[in-house]
Amino acid sequence: MTKTAVKNNQNKIVLMKTGKNTIDFGDFITEIMLRYGNIIAEEAGRPMKQMVCSICSYVYDEAKGIPDAGIAAGTKWEDLPSDWKCPWCGAGKDAFNEKQDLSAKEMLEKPHVDKELSAIEMSIICSNLAEGCEKQYLNEQSKLFSDLADFFKSKADPVNKGSTAELLKLVNKDIEVYYPYANTVAGRKPDRGALRALTWSEKVTRMLQSLLIRYEKEGEKMLDDTGVYVCSVCGFVYLGADAPAICPVCKVPSWKFEKIEGRNR
Repeated sequence: MTKTAVKNNQNKIVLMKTGKNTIDFGDFITEIMLRYGNIIAEEAGRPMKQMVCSICSYVYDEAKGIPDAGIAAGTKWEDLPSDWKCPWCGAGKDAFNEKQDLSAKEMLEKPHVDKELSAIEMSIICSNLAEGCEKQYLNEQSKLFSDLADFFKSKADPVNKGSTAELLKLVNKDIEVYYPYANTVAGRKPDRGALRALTWSEKVTRMLQSLLIRYEKEGEKMLDDTGVYVCSVCGFVYLGADAPAICPVCKVPSWKFEKIEGRNR
């Protein structure tokens, strides 16, 4: 059997193989670097990425890893298991995006938003305002907005063709077109109230996107043997045995979550 040894021969390090000629160690390393040097240098020079959860804003930092969870520092995002979940909200890897330098973001083209709101859109707005008033103990105003929501809903055209695919298409447009534009405009004002509202609503919208994508893949099975909880403050939806201790979006405690009972299939 051929054996390999390293030997110092007259101040010259050599690799020796029994039954074969002596190989200079320096020549050996030079050959390796010529073959693989570019790949090694490129990988070594790649900056550590930070991946941000689009639902709860948890940041996975490759440089730090998650030692408490057995993920060593330096572990690449690509090397995490495909079924890895966000430690805060339980979202899958598809809910994460690489952290970008927002300072280099250019003003986006204004989408077509100057149009009259439909009856169903007015109903949704009034319904949300009713809930907001209720949380502020403005019961009279809440009742008025609820009445308005019911009125506009009665005037809305029925939805003849509805599907998760169509809903996902609308959600994707919100995330890809409308939220970037709204955030850019609010950031240039700057309008802190609008930015705060956009932050919350975008997180919840991305959460809905994640659930719709998962539902498209798994169907009704995703609801088997699990509870469905909705945050009564921000609308965050959580799938699990119990509600999370703290809402990952608005940070309210678990008792603010309402359990959605299952429906007959």
